[in-house]
Amino acid sequence: MILAYLGMGLVLVALVFAAAGAIAGFTAGRTESVEGVKWARWLGLGFCACMMLSTITMETALLRHDFAVRYVAQVGSLSTPTYITIVSLWSSLEGSILFWGFVLATYIAVTLALTHDRKSPALADAIATWLAVGAFFCFLMVGPANPFLPLSSPVPTDGPGPNPLLQNHILMVVHPPMLYLGYVGMTIPFGFAVAALLRGSLGAAELKELRNALMVPWGFLGVGITLGAWWAYEVLGWGGYWAWDPVENASLLPWLTATAALHAAMLPSRRGTMKGWTTILVLTSFLLTLLGTFMTRSGVFNSVHSFSQSDIGPTFLGFIAVVLVFSVVLVAMRIDRLEGEGEGGAVVSRESAFLLNNLLFVALTFTVFVGTTYPLMAEALRGVKVSVGEPYYNQMAVPLGAAILFLMGVGPALPWGQPSAERLRKLAYPLGLGFGFVALGWLGGVHGGWPSVTLFFAGFASHVTLAELHVAFAAGFSRQSRRIGGYIVHAGIILMFVAVAISSAFRIDQETHLAKGETVEFGGYSLTYVAAEKIEESNRERQVAHIDVRKQGALVTSLDPALNIYPGMGAPIGTPAVYTTAEHDLYLSLMSIEPERIGVHMFRTPLIVWLWVGGGIVALGTLLALIPSRVRA
Repeated sequence: MILAYLGMGLVLVALVFAAAGAIAGFTAGRTESVEGVKWARWLGLGFCACMMLSTITMETALLRHDFAVRYVAQVGSLSTPTYITIVSLWSSLEGSILFWGFVLATYIAVTLALTHDRKSPALADAIATWLAVGAFFCFLMVGPANPFLPLSSPVPTDGPGPNPLLQNHILMVVHPPMLYLGYVGMTIPFGFAVAALLRGSLGAAELKELRNALMVPWGFLGVGITLGAWWAYEVLGWGGYWAWDPVENASLLPWLTATAALHAAMLPSRRGTMKGWTTILVLTSFLLTLLGTFMTRSGVFNSVHSFSQSDIGPTFLGFIAVVLVFSVVLVAMRIDRLEGEGEGGAVVSRESAFLLNNLLFVALTFTVFVGTTYPLMAEALRGVKVSVGEPYYNQMAVPLGAAILFLMGVGPALPWGQPSAERLRKLAYPLGLGFGFVALGWLGGVHGGWPSVTLFFAGFASHVTLAELHVAFAAGFSRQSRRIGGYIVHAGIILMFVAVAISSAFRIDQETHLAKGETVEFGGYSLTYVAAEKIEESNRERQVAHIDVRKQGALVTSLDPALNIYPGMGAPIGTPAVYTTAEHDLYLSLMSIEPERIGVHMFRTPLIVWLWVGGGIVALGTLLALIPSRVRA
């Protein structure tokens, strides 16, 4: 009981700090009071301290198995491994909202530390915005999503543990935090964008601050999406990694608009244009993160990725509506003050390529948004259940993605301002590598339409990216770190495009049943069922099949796909076994298991490992792009 009341008290104090800090910050911004900025900063730090302490309190309750705290009784278990107990903080609604507040507090504390010498009213407006968001989540925690409710007697002696899907793979230890760091981190650039609109000014220093504040959560969100795809591939047993699931789309939407914003932010610094558009994209990214959280935690959408249902939906939807109205009114009243005196470039210029790039990202975002929300709107307005599946996205989203890939090659090759004939002639050079990629694909059996188009665009973009990297490295990393990081991100994205196109188009699969000692030929391999085994663990029972894999008679590896049975879970959860090479993956998923016979679903997917490698390259490029460049005097 003590931990329950302590945690609840800390959240209440955090709510007071956040509300008071928001009021102080907005007041300081209007009166331009330096003393008010100081008060907003100290109140913000108080909010951060209380949220961090309340999270530590919950983790203490989880590790001590204090079942007098209702949340611990819901997700805790004496048989759950310690590392699973720790991460069960975000396994259900109330704990995930608390974790949201903890991440927000961490972001605010770090940002306040990095801006400790600033006393400007614009910073006060940003702090007020962050704390207003924090106040709403504290309100949720003291109301409909209270994680510290005490449990009246009798207090249980054990609990059911977290959702079995969250216990079934190590990726669930890192995937949700990455997504939260992306979702919650969008609050920081949102605050800077609101401050810029309220002040009617977005100078070079503020623009750089906004861009860096956006790049951090954008990078985390990209890593989280990639890890989520990897988790789906490694756990769900269907051999794929992306199914255009509503919750998958919910994380993709803000990533798309944030990507557009990062590209748009280059134009104000270079040409003095598109400041207002950049802020609109930042505001939209934050709104889409709220929508993503609503999709995941309200229970409105059915998804394998949605681990909780609750009645906070109307409250959360009301908050989204308030933020939307506030953002629209603010943009309508202030956006004209942000536009600079710069001029756009020629029709064939880098400025035009950036503009087209942004339009394509917005079109892709709208396409995914419509496909995701249409079933819900159809059911609400007409009372009919409809579904939007992969054919819609293949028809609508794939061409847009291919066009974006092509622009990744064309845009950097174009000059700023007016193009020269010599520069335009150089656009012909990457065509050779594009046709070379298509030829290599043809030799490897890639004869399809969109895969071939993707290979051509990827070859074109690769030539330009490598050429620009060569120029940037020649100028020195210390002077070109941001540029180098950006092009490394491009290289990773190109690699991911190729991996997605080839793996999706040329995957083969087969279901079979094998008796003990029986062999089946599949994808150039010979698979022999050797034996079955039961393994008892503290939180589950594992039924493992041992399968020898041979190629041309030689033993290559032994794979051990399993079915895991958790207490209170009717159907077992599979753990596929994967043999990975640079060329393809051999993927085995158990359908059934008996001592003398198993049912197994076999997949052979080409180039899939390069999807994960590409995600790692994108993360590396993001880190490098955040390193400040040493500007030539």
